[in-house]
Amino acid sequence: MTTEQDIQTAFGKMKTADRIKWLYEEYGSRLVLSSSFGLQAAVMLDLVSKHAPEVPVVWIDTGYLFPESYKYVEELKEKLNLNLKEFQPKLTSARQEALYGKLWEQGEEGNAQYGLINKVEPMNRALKELGTDVWLSGLRRSQSSTRVERPFLEQQKKTLKVYPILDWTDAQVQQYYRDNNLPKHPLEAQGYKTMGDWHSTQPVA
Repeated sequence: MTTEQDIQTAFGKMKTADRIKWLYEEYGSRLVLSSSFGLQAAVMLDLVSKHAPEVPVVWIDTGYLFPESYKYVEELKEKLNLNLKEFQPKLTSARQEALYGKLWEQGEEGNAQYGLINKVEPMNRALKELGTDVWLSGLRRSQSSTRVERPFLEQQKKTLKVYPILDWTDAQVQQYYRDNNLPKHPLEAQGYKTMGDWHSTQPVA
C-alpha cells in the first residue's frame, strides 16, 4: 500500500509533469484542481491541461473580482481548453450587503463570515458535487517563509491536498510563462503582487 511518505519521497525525484500524470493515474475522477486565476495561476492550469486534461478546474466566483480578472478567466479558459467548473456563493453580493453590510469592513469577525460565505462554502460544495477528495493546488514554498517546511501533500479532514509545484522557485515560474507563451494577469503590470477580491487587494506602491 502506498503511504503519504512514499509519495513525498517519490515526488522529490519526479519532474512536475510526471507528478501530475501519476496523480491522475492513481486517483482519476477523485482529483480536482482549484484555481483563483491569480497572478501565477496559469502555470498549474497549463500543466493540468497538458498532462491531465480531464481533471475538473474549480473556480469560485465570489462576485467581487476585478473586471480584468473575469476577462482573464475567459482568456485562459479558451486558450487552455480547461474543464472549468464554476461555483458561486449561495448569496449574491447585493443580497449579502443588504443583509450584513460590507463584511470586509467589519474586522476579524466580519472577514471570517465573508470567507465562509464566499469561499469556504462554495469550495466544500464543489468537492461534494464533483465527488472529489484529492485537491490540487499551486501553492509553493518560496511564496512565504511559513511554507518552507510544507510537504508535497497533507491530509486535511476528508480531503488530501497536493502541491505539484511546491518546490518551484519564482524564476522557474517566470521561465515557464515564457517557454509556454502564457498570458499574464493584466493587473500584474499595474503593480499588483497578489490578486483577490477588489475590495481587499491593493497594488504595491
